[in-house]
Amino acid sequence: MIRRFGPRLALVTAIAVTCAVPAVSAQQAEPAPKPGRLINAGDVLSGELNAMKARGGKRDKRIAFYQIKSEPRRLPPPSGLCNLETGPETFQLITSSDAQTAQLKGFIGKAISIKVDEVACAQDAGQMSEAVVTKWSVVTKH
Repeated sequence: MIRRFGPRLALVTAIAVTCAVPAVSAQQAEPAPKPGRLINAGDVLSGELNAMKARGGKRDKRIAFYQIKSEPRRLPPPSGLCNLETGPETFQLITSSDAQTAQLKGFIGKAISIKVDEVACAQDAGQMSEAVVTKWSVVTKH
């Protein structure tokens, strides 16, 4: 019985080592994600514009809000990376007038560029994005 145990143990050990080596090297080969470029007031943010609806406001009315999905960007201090490794990728646009809302409706589902005047990390539970752009203006035209 002892004579058969040695070759089996050697075979099992060889298989285990062979399977473990690629897994260890794959973990080491992945570089750590780098934070995105810093976005400051006056910089341009580009990406695809999405429209979403949520309940809120007076009488729990359905409210439309707009979101840009872009490359990861760091925010200026004190917001920094918004508790993310690379910075936020989704930016909610806060509209302050019906004119801004009408301006965005033509870009839904399309690429858009906006000039950012004020941006911060999302704080409220109702916000669906990682960061919120409170003051902005559209750069691209139809």
